[in-house]
Amino acid sequence: MRLSDLPKGAYAVVERVEDAHADDLIAQRLRDLGFVAGEQVRLVACGPVGADPLLIQIGSTRFALRRAEAARVTVQEVA
Repeated sequence: MRLSDLPKGAYAVVERVEDAHADDLIAQRLRDLGFVAGEQVRLVACGPVGADPLLIQIGSTRFALRRAEAARVTVQEVA
């Protein structure tokens, strides 16, 4: 499942960040911010009517991501 498809309030574990092309700076930045395999994330909130941005929490840190950026992160929802 994509991080952008995670239901509001749900927890998930990052599986990977997908590169759109070689030397993908956005994918590398996501990894630098902590979106790495095994990290637990949570979708805290999203923009009005499911729009941008998405508020994502990793540990005690929160990030606002566009849906297109969040769609690069593959996650496994935690039951």
